Amino acid sequence: MRFAGLLLILACLLMPSLAAEKPDEGPTNEKARKTYKEGFEYLHRRMTETALESFKKADKQDGGHCHACQQMMIKYGVELRDWKTAEGAAVEMVEQADGARNLAIAHYQFGLVLIQEGLNKRKDEPFAQAHEEMGKALAAEAKFPQAIFADGRALAHLKQDDAAKARFEEYARMRPEDDPDRQRALRYISQPELARARMAPAFAVTTTGGERIAMDDLAGKVVLIDFWATWCAPCREALPHMRAIAKKFQGQPLVVLSISLDTDEQKWKDFVTKNEMTWLQYRDGGFTGQIAKMFGVEAIPHTFTIDADGVLQDEHIGDASIEGKLKKLVARARDIQPLQKQAQAP
Repeated sequence: MRFAGLLLILACLLMPSLAAEKPDEGPTNEKARKTYKEGFEYLHRRMTETALESFKKADKQDGGHCHACQQMMIKYGVELRDWKTAEGAAVEMVEQADGARNLAIAHYQFGLVLIQEGLNKRKDEPFAQAHEEMGKALAAEAKFPQAIFADGRALAHLKQDDAAKARFEEYARMRPEDDPDRQRALRYISQPELARARMAPAFAVTTTGGERIAMDDLAGKVVLIDFWATWCAPCREALPHMRAIAKKFQGQPLVVLSISLDTDEQKWKDFVTKNEMTWLQYRDGGFTGQIAKMFGVEAIPHTFTIDADGVLQDEHIGDASIEGKLKKLVARARDIQPLQKQAQAP
């Protein structure tokens, strides 16, 4: 299963914003600045590995003090599973952090790298190290909700469920009720095993009909997310199939959410109305939209199938026959609904 960007989901949700990816921001050394700009030229040519080498070289030319270089080394080190580079950059950021808040963020970012490494390698050691880094982040800045949430994830992967639940409870107390990550934390409290699963990103959107849809409000239902755009010919060709799915499973525990990457809002609205797309619709505004980035969408049409527990089960680029998978997941959703209602009863 591809699920592009899976290892970056946690970082996208929780990591404080990295420096803008602009070649005019970076090292002070003249040679380093030239190398740093070359890194962006390689990125634009989709030569990511070569770009990463440029950012590493620029940091070295700058005496290991290029904060922007280190951030790019973390980002693309994680993307390419170059853990040595990502960890090395994170260590540099910790060593050079100035002030308690910056130190806390540096330890937190290091911890996120380790969590992602643990997910990739499926080993306990990175999660144990991540727990240590989150502890250091919280020692420097006690009221740091993102670090508390991430520490809960690390502890859950270490199967220290009681400690993990305590962290998620602490996070939930600090965040507003409509925060998608608070809703995810509450879900982990009741089902800590989900914190170890391949969960779909926590998000919330308001549809064209004015309905607020949050991923974790849909517990107990299968969710089919369809990324598309009016300008995409294969998407238009797949539209009758998506319409048939929405009709076939109407009234069943299945939610279909189409997320458009159109930038022209009126054109999108007119298309939805003309083609009688009566299921849930949302416009994300392009490949750089928040939801598209969360799911790592780089090509459309792109569908994600999520089970009643919120766990990602399948994904497809292009039109695909998914009714069989949906039928099985919907049947399971029906089976577990009585158990969920029983568990929620006072």
